[in-house]
Amino acid sequence: MTSLYGVIGNPITHSRSPQMHNRWFAEEGIDGQYFPFDIEPGRLEEAVRGMKALNIAGWNVTIPFKEAIMPLLDQVDDDAIKIGAVNTVKNCKGRLVGSNTDGAGFAASLLEKRTTEDIKQSSILIIGAGGAAKGIYYALTKLTPASITVANRTEERAVSLIQSIITPVKAQAVTIQECEKLLSSYDIVINTSSVGMFPHTERLPIHVSGLKNNALAADIIYNPLETAFLKEAKKCKADTLNGVGMFVHQGAMSFNQWTGTRPDTVKAISRITEELGGPSC
Repeated sequence: MTSLYGVIGNPITHSRSPQMHNRWFAEEGIDGQYFPFDIEPGRLEEAVRGMKALNIAGWNVTIPFKEAIMPLLDQVDDDAIKIGAVNTVKNCKGRLVGSNTDGAGFAASLLEKRTTEDIKQSSILIIGAGGAAKGIYYALTKLTPASITVANRTEERAVSLIQSIITPVKAQAVTIQECEKLLSSYDIVINTSSVGMFPHTERLPIHVSGLKNNALAADIIYNPLETAFLKEAKKCKADTLNGVGMFVHQGAMSFNQWTGTRPDTVKAISRITEELGGPSC
C-alpha cells in the first residue's frame, strides 16, 4: 500500500518539495507519494486532524505554520522545543511527532562554503526572526561563531528569539536600519525572511552597499535561484550561497526520519539548480 506524505503551508504552489521527494521515492524504490496541501491560515487545527485521520505518514510544515502547529502535535522533540518551531511531522502509529530540520539543513549547506574553523571566527548577521530564523540561530550556536546578531523590523521579536535559546555565544538584537549601518562588521550575512521570494523578486531585505569584500551572503530562498539580495551582494564582491542547499538538506533529513533512507543530496542540489536556471551561485 502506498504511503502518503506532503507539505502544508500557505501559499504552497511555489514549493518544489513534491518533485524532490517523489523523485527520491522513485530512486530509492519506496512506495510513497508526496503532495502539497494549501491550508487556509484559520483552518490549521482542522487540517492536522484531517492529516491524522487520513493516516498521512509524514509531512513538512512551511510558512506560516511552523510555530502554530506545535500545540496541535502529540509530541515535539527537544531541539524543536528549544527552537520554538516545527518543520517536520512524523505519524508514529497515530501519534504525531514534530521536529525541526531547518537549522541543521542550513548548517550542512553553510559547511559546503565555510569550514567549522571559519565559522568559529565569524561575526554572523541573521536577517529575520521567524520560524526559519529560529532554527538557523539554534544550529549556528552549536557551531560557536564569534557572535550572532539578529535583525528584524520589529526589534522585540529579535530580542525574543535570542532570549528563547540559551547559549554562551555573544548575541544581540538590532533593527534593520541598525544592521545596515553595521554591515561592514559581519563576515556572514543570512537572509531568513521571505523578502525577494517569487513573485516579488525585485525586493531586498536590507541595503547591502556596506558589505565587506569576501563576506558570505546567504539566502534561504531558492526560487529565484539568485535573489536580488544575492545579486547586489555579488556587486559588493561578496561570496554567495543560495537556498537550494538548505532546501535539499532539510528535506533529506525529513525523508530520512520518515523512511530510514538517506537520499542523494549532491544529485538533488545539482538537479534543482539546473531546473531553476543554474549553475549554483
